[in-house]
Amino acid sequence: MKSIVSRLTVVGISTLLVAPVFAQKTEIEIWHTLSGPNRAEFESLINRFNSSQSGVVVDLTHFDDQAELEEDAAKAIAGKRDKPDLVQLRDNRSPEVVAQHKDILPLYQLLAKYPVPDASWFLEKTTDFVRDSKGRLLAFPYMAEVPVMFYNLDMYRGAGLKPDAPAATWPELQAHLLKLRTDGAVRCPYVTSDQVKVHIENLAPINDKFYLTPDNGLTSSSNLSFNFNTLYVRHLSLMVSWRKTDLLMQHSAAGQATEAFAQGRCAVLTAGSSALGQVSKSGVRFGVAPVPYYEQETKKPGAPFIGGSALWALKGHSAARQKATAELIAYLAKPVIAAEWHQKTGFMPLTDAAFRAADVSFYNRIPGARKVVEQMTNGDSKKSAGFDVRNYPRILVVLNQAFDQALSDKTTPMSALMGAKAEAAKLMR
Repeated sequence: MKSIVSRLTVVGISTLLVAPVFAQKTEIEIWHTLSGPNRAEFESLINRFNSSQSGVVVDLTHFDDQAELEEDAAKAIAGKRDKPDLVQLRDNRSPEVVAQHKDILPLYQLLAKYPVPDASWFLEKTTDFVRDSKGRLLAFPYMAEVPVMFYNLDMYRGAGLKPDAPAATWPELQAHLLKLRTDGAVRCPYVTSDQVKVHIENLAPINDKFYLTPDNGLTSSSNLSFNFNTLYVRHLSLMVSWRKTDLLMQHSAAGQATEAFAQGRCAVLTAGSSALGQVSKSGVRFGVAPVPYYEQETKKPGAPFIGGSALWALKGHSAARQKATAELIAYLAKPVIAAEWHQKTGFMPLTDAAFRAADVSFYNRIPGARKVVEQMTNGDSKKSAGFDVRNYPRILVVLNQAFDQALSDKTTPMSALMGAKAEAAKLMR
C-alpha cells in the first residue's frame, strides 16, 4: 500500500520557518518503490535537498511494489490523478520502448533544456540499461546495481579461511562452503537472492558469453535466442547438487534470502549490490566480491550487466517544474552526494567524480568493495554492455519458474532450460 511522506518530514520544519511568506515554491513529486535502509537514505537525501534551497519542494510517494506503482501511473496517464514529475521504473531491458510512450520525457531532452554539472557518467556501460541505440540517456539511473557476493568475515575466520581471499570461481566457492560447514560448523553455508540476475542473466557476460544470440539484441531483434549452452547446464546442475547436499539453503527471486545473511545465519550470499544497505545496517562483519566465474570458460572474468531501476521524467508539467526536476537531478549527481548514496546503498556511483569522491575508509572497511566497482572495466564490452529483448518482464517469470523447478528436482536442468528457452521465444514474438 502506498504512503505519502508527510510534508513536515520531507520539507523539514526549518524550511517552513525560514521561507518568506511571499516566496513562490515549485513543487515536484517522485513516486518510488525503495524499501528498508535504501528508502530511508533516499528520504534523507530529499530532506537535505529541500532544506538546501528555498525555491523547490520535493514530495515523495512510496509504493510497496512496482505493480502498484505502475497501476497508479496508468491512472495518472489517463488523467484520473495528478502525474508525478519523476517515477522509478524497474529495468525492462527495452528502454527505447518505454521512451516512446507519449507521456515520457527522455532525460537527454530535459538536460538539453536545463544542463546539469557532473553529467559525465562514471562508465558508459554502467548506464547502458537506460540508453537508446544512439547512446542518449533516457532516464536517471540512480538505482543502478550489479550482482555481487557477500561473505561473513567471522564465519570465514572460524573455518580457517582467509577473510581477504573470497572465492573467485564456482568450484573454489564449493570448496569454501564445504570447509565452512565442516570446519566452521556453519549450518547455512550459502543463500542467493535475485536468482535469475545472479545465476542466469549474468552467468553469460561474467563467463565471456552472449546472453542472447546474436549480440544480446542490441543491434538486431530478429532471430533472438537465449544462449543456454553447456555453461548453463553445468551451472544449474551445480546449484541442484548444492541444494541436495544442503550447501545452498535458500534461493529467492527477490531479496528474501538476503535477510538470512543479514541476520548472521548464513556465510555467503549472492544478490544485487543494493543489498549492501540492508547488510550494512545489520551489524554483520562482511566482505564483498564479484560473482564467481568458471575457469573452463574464460581466463579472465568479464563484467556483469548493469540493471536495477531508474527515475523517468514525465511530460505534461510546466517549464518551472521541469527546471526544478533538473535541479534535483543535478543535486543527486553531485560527487559528494552520489558517492554517499553509493556507499550507503550499494547502488553504482555512476560518475567518475563520484567514484573518486567516495571515502577511502569505505573501501578499506569493506574488503573487496573497490574491486566490485573496478570490475566494470573487465571483459568484452559487447557481451557485458547490456541486452535488449521484448517482453522481458514476462520472460523473467518463466526464467524464475525454470530455476525453481530444477532446484526442487521437478525436472532436469537441461529440460528446465530448454523449456524456458522455448517459452521465451514465444514471448519475444
